[in-house]
Amino acid sequence: MLRQKVIEVFRHRYGRAPALLVRAPGRVNLIGEHTDYNDGFVLPMAIDRHIWAAVGPADDDRVTLFSTDFGQEGSFDLRHLAKGKPLWLEYAKGMAWALKEGSVSLRGFTGVLAGDVPAGAGLSSSAALEMAVARAFAAISGFELDVGTMAQAGRKAENQWIGAQTGIMDQMISAAGVDGHAVLLDCRSLERTPVPLPAGTVVVVLDTATRRGLVSSAYNERHAQCVTGARHFGKPALRDVTTDMLEREGAGLDPATLKRVRHVVTENVRTLAAAEALQRGDAQAFGRLMNESHASLRDDFEVSNAALDVMAAVAQAHPACLGARMTGGGFGGCAVALVRDERREAFVADTAAAYARETNLEPACYVCRAVAGAEVLPL
Repeated sequence: MLRQKVIEVFRHRYGRAPALLVRAPGRVNLIGEHTDYNDGFVLPMAIDRHIWAAVGPADDDRVTLFSTDFGQEGSFDLRHLAKGKPLWLEYAKGMAWALKEGSVSLRGFTGVLAGDVPAGAGLSSSAALEMAVARAFAAISGFELDVGTMAQAGRKAENQWIGAQTGIMDQMISAAGVDGHAVLLDCRSLERTPVPLPAGTVVVVLDTATRRGLVSSAYNERHAQCVTGARHFGKPALRDVTTDMLEREGAGLDPATLKRVRHVVTENVRTLAAAEALQRGDAQAFGRLMNESHASLRDDFEVSNAALDVMAAVAQAHPACLGARMTGGGFGGCAVALVRDERREAFVADTAAAYARETNLEPACYVCRAVAGAEVLPL
């Protein structure tokens, strides 16, 4: 168990017991993709795959972290933060910088990290690391940290320290997940509404065994197109553009920007409809909206890839599947499916086999449970 592993590695490396244990989950987004940085709506859930950290206070202002996943130790001085390498450490350093920018006084600590959130799969391993570090800083330094402040600091670290123009969804759901529920998140107000998953269903994450690679320029281009689109309509964000407005005034946009805008506007509509479907327990309606979301991400936002399209197609074709779509930023990573619980094993086996036949890639499939957000746990 990773929980026990980080405790034991901490004892072995540092010759003492850790003072506390932190857990922060990854997430899967059920619907609402590329809407978060447009002030829109998303419907993620925190999943039972986590970053774990065993932590103890330091005698100075240094943070020293050992990653069991990378077999590396790194450290930084809280008084003199400067960008560097390795990347996994930069997420922790960026979190320290963002918290300090919020006028929080931080104390140094020593920690051991381990995780089972697949990196680069679109399941937010970076946000889980950020939220684990935030909880560790708050506990070690002795201050309260609400989930909204945690999430906003994490987004600031991603945007301004790491340089990725992400929204706030990943950090917010890792911080504020609800056991057994997805969470409808308004990315403008940060209002959160837990919605139950349909009875008799499970969520299955389908890892295509492909990774995004160097696509930050593609993400930033789409972000810029969304900003251009909002400006065209005279609105602060695409959240404020309706389907009627798009129909009346969209012709003035260049074809690529029009497609990007159409995805975001219709995805917000789908996401709100999906939350309503979950509230009334309508799994079939929810599944249809997932399928429509994938088509929009593939055709209008153009962030899918061949592997994701194959995975979504073979999942959707299975009789146990209610709906499936790519999830995360795109260009590789994972799809997500809502599946009838009594046929979950057949679905996993059949979908994995069909995908492997079509792509010659071996996928990984995770049946996921919705869990609570980041927390400090007793040792």
